[in-house]
Amino acid sequence: MFDCHIHSTFSTDSEMNPIEACETALKQGLDGIAFTDHLDFDYPDTDDSFNIDYNEYFKTMTPIRDDYKGRLNVLRAIEAGIQPHVIDETLKIVESFPFDYVLASVHVIGGVDPYAQEYYTGKTKLDAYERYLEEIYFMITQFDSFDMVGHFEYIIRYSQYADRTIRYADHSDIFDSILKELIKQGRGFELNTGTYRDPSASFKYDFEVLKRYRELGGELICLGSDAHRINHVGLRFDYFAQIIKDAGFSHTVHFENRKPVWDKL
Repeated sequence: MFDCHIHSTFSTDSEMNPIEACETALKQGLDGIAFTDHLDFDYPDTDDSFNIDYNEYFKTMTPIRDDYKGRLNVLRAIEAGIQPHVIDETLKIVESFPFDYVLASVHVIGGVDPYAQEYYTGKTKLDAYERYLEEIYFMITQFDSFDMVGHFEYIIRYSQYADRTIRYADHSDIFDSILKELIKQGRGFELNTGTYRDPSASFKYDFEVLKRYRELGGELICLGSDAHRINHVGLRFDYFAQIIKDAGFSHTVHFENRKPVWDKL
């Protein structure tokens, strides 16, 4: 089992040393982890220090990968935060380094991260979530160098609606457009357990999204904890691996040299 979404201290919002992450992954019995540190050009209210020097990233991660060989598969990866006007700039970075894996995500919508409550001001839940999904559809049709889509669920993390769950039934048209496009491209998406760290939370994962992807012929699913600290690495993976199986999947996937590798559930 691989954790395909982890942030080290190369991401300014993470406090996790990469060696600590690797040791934690070993203790949990994981087979591999992907350090998907952030690339978010023109992120609101930040300067250039927010983005990573990927030469330094590879100088650090390559020896770690080599040191753990045979014990833990350490993948050099990137989480590319896409906005319409940063696609070309992002593509240059993605194509300039030998990443194992490129995770494409939407963190900013119309210049605002939903982390900031102003994104939700004046919007119904349906409008706020639909707008986010539309940005994901734009991303996958316009950004042509990624392997999987990150966290459909990001939009619910900071919303204050009484019912925060994002449901397939409420957005079936745009979800179908996204899922069909991913299948056509031979790509997939992650089930991001980071959104669901607290099993007692009032919002839940909507199984119907995963089920619909499988019904349409989708095959590529991975698990990602979105960990920024060691106690979140691989969190609730057994629980969500069973959900993936229940939806009809026999394997998850991770990427090496930008190629999918299948992992039997």
